[in-house]
Amino acid sequence: MSEATRRVFSGAPWEAKVGYCRAIEREGWVMLSGTAAVDPHGRVIAPGNAYQQSVACLEKIRDALKELSVPLGCVMRTRMYVKNIDDWSEVGRAHAEFFATHPPATTMIEVSRLIDPELLVEIEADAYVARHDR
Repeated sequence: MSEATRRVFSGAPWEAKVGYCRAIEREGWVMLSGTAAVDPHGRVIAPGNAYQQSVACLEKIRDALKELSVPLGCVMRTRMYVKNIDDWSEVGRAHAEFFATHPPATTMIEVSRLIDPELLVEIEADAYVARHDR
């Protein structure tokens, strides 16, 4: 018998407009949508600061995983989209603070734009957790 699909919504203004959720889990796999540093009202957190924006993204990822009872250590892959690759060390520093003891596979890619001009980084993640209660 297959496990039900579980979804986490953040309440971000784009979720309903675009038709997506923050995270989705099925059969132990958890996929987290691209996560940007915006507050619940859609305002950008820490404009101009790639490190603080990265921390905000990773906190949202951690919180969505927690809502699904999935430890951060179950993250298998992250993807970091940055507007300026010169910010790599600040984005990487934040990433290391969350994942140094359980590093996932990762990619950092420079992109020309994100959904808001003040956003400097967007991060997505995939996780796997073995569920023994099926």
